[in-house]
Amino acid sequence: MVVTVLPRAPRKTGDAVTALPLPGRVVLRAGPVSAAVPLRAIVVGVLALALALSLAVISVGRGEFPIPPGAVWDVLNGEGTRAQQHILLQLRMPRVVCALLVGAALAMSGALTQTFARNPLASPDVLGVTGGAAVGAVAAIVLGGITGGILGVPFAALLGATVSAALIYVLAYKRGIDGYRLVLVGLGVGEVLSAIVSYLLVRADLVDAKQATIWLTGSVSGRDWSNVRPLAAALLVLAPLAVAAAVALRVLQFGDDTARALGLRLQTAQLAVVAIAVALAAAAVSAGGPVEFVAFVVPQIALRLCGGSRPPVIVSGLLGALLVVGADLAARIVVAPRELPAGLLTAMIGAPYLLWLLLRGTRRTIA
Repeated sequence: MVVTVLPRAPRKTGDAVTALPLPGRVVLRAGPVSAAVPLRAIVVGVLALALALSLAVISVGRGEFPIPPGAVWDVLNGEGTRAQQHILLQLRMPRVVCALLVGAALAMSGALTQTFARNPLASPDVLGVTGGAAVGAVAAIVLGGITGGILGVPFAALLGATVSAALIYVLAYKRGIDGYRLVLVGLGVGEVLSAIVSYLLVRADLVDAKQATIWLTGSVSGRDWSNVRPLAAALLVLAPLAVAAAVALRVLQFGDDTARALGLRLQTAQLAVVAIAVALAAAAVSAGGPVEFVAFVVPQIALRLCGGSRPPVIVSGLLGALLVVGADLAARIVVAPRELPAGLLTAMIGAPYLLWLLLRGTRRTIA
C-alpha cells in the first residue's frame, strides 16, 4: 500500500492532471483502489478521547476521600478495598460516565442541526429544543410529582423536545428550510418555553420547585446508574444513526435544489436528521438537565480543529464529552470551594461565543 498526500483533487487539463485542495486529508492507494482519509479529524478525535478519559480518571479520584489513579485502576480490575469500590463504582463513576455521555450526545446533536440548517447559530439549546425538554421535565416534576422511571422525567423531556422541534419545523418551513429563519423561529419559541418553565416554577410547591431548579441548572451531580443506563442505550442506537445521517448532510449542505437534483428524498432526509438530533438532545437533557451551549460551541470548535466544510459528528461527540467532564471537574475543585453545576461553566464559555457570532454576522450584513 502506498500512502500519498494529495494537496488537490484531480482535474483534467489536456493530458495532465491538476487538482483542487483537499485540506486535512490523506489519500490511501492500494492498486486501483483509493480513499481519502481525514487525518486531522482522526488525530483530533484520538487526542480528545485520551484527554476525556484522563480527566475522567482524575475526576473519579477527587473528593473528600481521595483515590489515586493507581487505586482507580485496581478497583476497575476488581481489586481495592470495599470502601474504594463503593465510593468509586456507586458514587463517583455514574456521575463521570453521565458527564461523558451527556457531552457527547449534546455535541453530536449540535453538529447535526448546524449542518442541517447551514448556520452556526442552529443548535438544540438556541433553537428551543432543549427548552421543550425542560418544559416536559419540569411539568413532570411540578405537576405530577414524577421524579424518575421510564415514564417519568426522561419520557417527559423526550416528549417536550419532540413537540417543540415539530412546532419549530412547521413554523420555519416555507418551501424548504432557511437557516436564519429556523434560528429566528427557534429563538422565539425558546422564549415562550422559558416563560412556561417560569410559570410552572412559580406555582410549584417549594420541594418540587427546588428539585426542578436544580435540574434546570444542568448538573450531573447526584446521578446514579439509573440515569446512565437509558442514556447509554439511546447513544448506542442514535450514534450510528447520526454518523449515517452525515452522508445525507453532505448533500443537504449544498442546498435543497441541488439535493433534489442528486436524487435525495429531501423531506425524508430532513425529518430523519431532525429526529436523530432531537432524540440525542432529549436523551442528554433528561439525564443531565439542559447543560447550556455544549451543542452550540463544540461543533464549531471541532470544525476549526479538523477543517472541512461542516462540523464532524464523531469528533464533535468526543470533544463534547471532554468539555462536560472537564467543566464538571473544574466546577467541583477549581472554581469555588463549594460545588457548582457544570452547566454554569459551559454557559460562561458559550454566551460570549454567541455574542461574538452575532456581532460578526451584523458586521458582515452592514458591510
